[in-house]
Amino acid sequence: MSEKFELHPQTGQPVGLPVADPTPAPRPGPVTLKGRYGRIEKLKPEHAADLWKAFGGHDHVWTYISTDGPFASEAEFTPFIAVRAAAEDPYAYAIIDLADRAVGYFSLLRIVPHNRVIEVGHVLYSPALQRTPLGTEAQYLLARYVFETLGYRRYEWKCNSLNAPSRRAALRYGFVYEGTFRQHIIAKGRNRDDTWFSMLDSEWPERKRSFERWLAPENFDSEGRQKIGLGALNGVQR
Repeated sequence: MSEKFELHPQTGQPVGLPVADPTPAPRPGPVTLKGRYGRIEKLKPEHAADLWKAFGGHDHVWTYISTDGPFASEAEFTPFIAVRAAAEDPYAYAIIDLADRAVGYFSLLRIVPHNRVIEVGHVLYSPALQRTPLGTEAQYLLARYVFETLGYRRYEWKCNSLNAPSRRAALRYGFVYEGTFRQHIIAKGRNRDDTWFSMLDSEWPERKRSFERWLAPENFDSEGRQKIGLGALNGVQR
């Protein structure tokens, strides 16, 4: 048993430790979080034009999204972004580059304030965002907001078990593998086993240091190549 526990004062049975602050966490809001390489802001319908330019013609980015996409045209895509922007759960944020273009989005979902549990999901990175410092910085900004501003205890990442890039990303960012839920979802008419990862508030300070060390300008050479990988900083074995 890895969980810390104590004995119940009346029954002597093992029980979880008391939570120092059981107050429900606030729900996420329409914040703008700025970084060195870009920013994240509340997703809005007007982001659709930029996002279509980034996603149009790249059907492969939708393969592991359980319900949406790919979209055949901007006219079909634009209403989808309007619906996503209006939703409270999932609560979506656009990822904006230094040229002020929306190049991706992600969301906070399965929001359970009374348990202080929240998930990052619907992660849509366009080819222009993939494998860039902004892609990593956006995850850092959102995690910092979740833990430090909103005060959640548990931050979750789930993905299709066949989505190898998403599994690698979760570990690289410092999430811990927890297990696989077999036949968890019927996604676009197909079976989907889901792989679960999490990060806890007690783990965040160390993860934060890794993110900030990786994002520091001195971690990149004159051609923008990283000197040490974020996975290595988080102890991921290759």
